[in-house]
Amino acid sequence: MEIKMKLPLPRRKRTPPSPSESPACGRAWIELDRRALAANLDALRSLLPPGCQLMPAVKANAYGHGDILIARELNRLGVRFFCTACAREGAALRRAGIRGEILVLGRTSPAQFPLLTRFRLTQTVSDASCGEELNSYGRPVKVHIKVDTGMHRLGEDYRRPERIAALFNLPHLKITGIYTHLCTADGRGDEDRAFVLAQERAFRQVLSYLRGRGLSWGKAHLLASYGLLFFPQLGGDLARTGIALYGLLSRREDLSGCPVPLSPVLSLKARIALVRTLEAGEGAGYGLAYRAPSRRRIAVLTIGYADGLPRSLSQGRGYVLIGGRRAPIVGNICMDQTLVDVTEIPEAKAGDTAVLIGACGAGRLTAYDMAEASGTITNEILSRLGPRLERILL
Repeated sequence: MEIKMKLPLPRRKRTPPSPSESPACGRAWIELDRRALAANLDALRSLLPPGCQLMPAVKANAYGHGDILIARELNRLGVRFFCTACAREGAALRRAGIRGEILVLGRTSPAQFPLLTRFRLTQTVSDASCGEELNSYGRPVKVHIKVDTGMHRLGEDYRRPERIAALFNLPHLKITGIYTHLCTADGRGDEDRAFVLAQERAFRQVLSYLRGRGLSWGKAHLLASYGLLFFPQLGGDLARTGIALYGLLSRREDLSGCPVPLSPVLSLKARIALVRTLEAGEGAGYGLAYRAPSRRRIAVLTIGYADGLPRSLSQGRGYVLIGGRRAPIVGNICMDQTLVDVTEIPEAKAGDTAVLIGACGAGRLTAYDMAEASGTITNEILSRLGPRLERILL
């Protein structure tokens, strides 16, 4: 019997699509600059105290940038410590193949304890009762102990170090770290600085107490982005960098005195769906909140508040860039669309790109611009960017 064999067809190499060709660019999307991310990583590493390593915060979808994309790139760049807000975020990173230690900063409910062991996550012990709850799970769990040195959010009170020491007697807790958070490191006033130094002294006091009882805690850490930038002398084994890694600080004025250059990683873009003409007196949008003062050309953008664009930018408080020129937002921002006035940009047409954060020709709009116009900080603007925005690492 003759056996016929099918030879496999040669596989054709596919060229990755350019951003303009990518299906992700059909509506609204985010572009991530890998060179900017690497530059920020190098800049922050240059500030690390001896023996200290970066522990990037990739919580809240990496501040809206895309946690898996960012963590994979950071893994490629040698990062082996991460922190997330919750166990589900950590589990998602593990499922995506992220290597290294992943610290869960928030409290985890007992129903989700299996995620900690299954995905090799390190859990924060936010107080003594949390430690006892974790211990009662009956399986070994790696933990870092949180110490409250004055922020009064999470953490066991530094004034009760005996309660912290008692956690070392719980047999199922594998204590590999201890930390606190500096809540005024982003302030520039004398009182802010004094409180940072008081928190550091309180933290060292706890470590001294534990050391005096022969207890070993693994890695100790207290620096986040602002701490590393402005108080690197406080030391520690890890620095939990968040907003600075993404090339920004919370407020524009915080850049004053920043010791290293930071490059924004994220750009936010959307398509023009169509351009229409309004005659003088005609209204547009919900509630006809916009009334054309004269004959105007209005472009409809394929992005709205469901994508994270703040509705507070409505009615002229926000702008976009089209063809390198500013176009004001008019009327009320909708869930999925936004109206802008392109009367002064006569070449604007359906299919063109509008830039909401980033550069376009000689123009630039930043997350600072959007935050200031919305009355908030860059952290909120970025972390609220929605999941239906495709993320592209360039």
